[in-house]
Amino acid sequence: MKTHTKEKNFTCQICHKSFGHNQTLKSHILTHTGEKPYVCDVCGRRFAQRTHLKRHIFIIHTGVKPYSCKECNKQFSSKSYLAIHTRQHTGERPHTCEVCKKDFTAYTTLKHMRVHSDEKPYNCSVCNKQFSISGNLKLHMRIHTGERPFSCDICNSQFSQSSGLKRHRCTHLDRVNS
Repeated sequence: MKTHTKEKNFTCQICHKSFGHNQTLKSHILTHTGEKPYVCDVCGRRFAQRTHLKRHIFIIHTGVKPYSCKECNKQFSSKSYLAIHTRQHTGERPHTCEVCKKDFTAYTTLKHMRVHSDEKPYNCSVCNKQFSISGNLKLHMRIHTGERPFSCDICNSQFSQSSGLKRHRCTHLDRVNS
């Protein structure tokens, strides 16, 4: 009945948000304490709420991708991932950095703010070089591992970054146009 009457008798003593069920309040309180008791059996990532764990497992580990882009047919596991991807086609960039005014397709890319603060929380375990973005550390690690995941489909040359492969492909186009 509480669900239908929208009765909310359980109130968080920290932020004063109200809930209809005591268990929902208990889950909510974990957002304040930082406790994350729900652990993914596959990757070990921790979550404060069971529903977040369930969503993580579905989106990340099941491989199910029920949402398709109408432009390119690429498939996604969530509506939000599809929405962010669709912005590549529309050119929409609704999130703006307040410092440099650069626009982004997703709010999460505002981690870019680390560029302005010189915060570099990601460290190379081999040479101790520091990075502000985890993806840049991942790219850097290819220097140490020798990984070259990008291959030319014409001559099989391999590259550590997609940008290197793109530049290389132009050499094949120059030969064709000559």
